[in-house]
Parts: sequence; C-alpha cells; structure tokens
Amino acid sequence: MKYKIAIYRSEEGISVSVPALPGCWSEGDTEAEALVNIQDAIQEYLAALEDRLQGVETREIEVLEV
Repeated sequence: MKYKIAIYRSEEGISVSVPALPGCWSEGDTEAEALVNIQDAIQEYLAALEDRLQGVETREIEVLEV
C-alpha cells in the first residue's frame, strides 16, 4: 500500500507526516532515516487501528484516484 507523506525540513532534522493517517508522524536526522522511521510509524498506526476495530463490523471499498 502507498501513502502520500509530507516532509518538513528544519535545522533539527526532518519530520514526516502522513496526511491520510491523522497523528501519524515520525522524524530522523536524515531523509533516509526519516523515511524508514515513518514506515515503522505507519505499521504501528495501522496495527493500533486494527486493535481498536476488534468486534466492529468493517468492510473495504475501492476508491478510484482522481
């Protein structure tokens, strides 16, 4: 699965967020480190979401890209 990310550069390093996953952020000293870290953050975010949905009826739908 692919997610769009937003990259924020500052003197302290690089922060990355995933607009489609509110609150999903990570950071790193380099862009490469930040990208690896956001992949981990996405996996953890989705695992937590799956836990919260235990016992709830869920379905998947396909959305065509604009």
